[in-house]
Amino acid sequence: MFKKLADQLKGSNRTLVYTEGTDPRILESAAKLVAEDVISIILLGKVDEVKAVAEEKGFDISKCQIIDPADYEQIDEMVAEMVALRKGKMTEEQVRAALGKSNYFGTMLVKMGKADCLLGGATYSTADTVRPALQLIKTKPGNSLVSSSFILVKDDDKLAFADCAINIDPTEDDLVEIAAETAKTAATFGIDARIAMLCYSTLGSGKGEDVTKMVNATAKIKEQHPELKVEGELQFDAAVSPVVAQVKCPDSEVAGKANTFIFPDITSGNIGYKIAARLGGYEAIGPILQGLNAPINDLSRGCNAEEVYKMSLVTAALS
Repeated sequence: MFKKLADQLKGSNRTLVYTEGTDPRILESAAKLVAEDVISIILLGKVDEVKAVAEEKGFDISKCQIIDPADYEQIDEMVAEMVALRKGKMTEEQVRAALGKSNYFGTMLVKMGKADCLLGGATYSTADTVRPALQLIKTKPGNSLVSSSFILVKDDDKLAFADCAINIDPTEDDLVEIAAETAKTAATFGIDARIAMLCYSTLGSGKGEDVTKMVNATAKIKEQHPELKVEGELQFDAAVSPVVAQVKCPDSEVAGKANTFIFPDITSGNIGYKIAARLGGYEAIGPILQGLNAPINDLSRGCNAEEVYKMSLVTAALS
């Protein structure tokens, strides 16, 4: 899958900015991407420090652009644009201080068209990646929130799970948006989404607030997005097992063969994707942030260089 993504990106002239340019994992990924001529890379950090770490670790980053936020020639233009974007919520002095941090500076590079996408979080928290994106990039027209999905991969099997990292207790309307955005993300990976709205009940077998939420969300999705294949509420076994589906919901076009799973809350979603990864042998790619005006993604602070490389391909492919 990732070789295919890399091949598709060659010649695309995409530029990705890394907010943590001195991190060895970032530098290893950057060196690999430019060596393969997949995408262009901007590394943020003090030039001497970035080069010193790369030389020490043996990574050739000569084809990468290095930008020090403290020594950027177009900083006044960037400050003026960010002040305008914040609409009185930040003074010029506060904006200059924020742009001294690579997460804000990198996000403004994307906003100003100097880069197509951004990847951060090797040392930053998820909030530190998402906050500048919400303030500066903002959500796409028609979207009201940022959500996340994971792509689970094992051999030729690919699944999408959402929302496992951002929205703690999404409302019915949130779930509609999450499902629609996850279907788009799934399509990027060649997944023709068959969406299961998961719960502890299957088509009325149980009662409770979460059941009502997933039933209503499913109805709204079918009304607002008739092009999507969706069923709910479904228990996980009814969603994936043709045998169980034949008993519980024989007329469903999704039950028994779902590949895109929408969870009722972040607890079940986070537990679910980690069970699939740890016990099911799936590789979890993500979290992939959805709903923003430009691709900005977050890394796990425990990531390795290979995971950075793969998330870089995913982020660039979404731009």
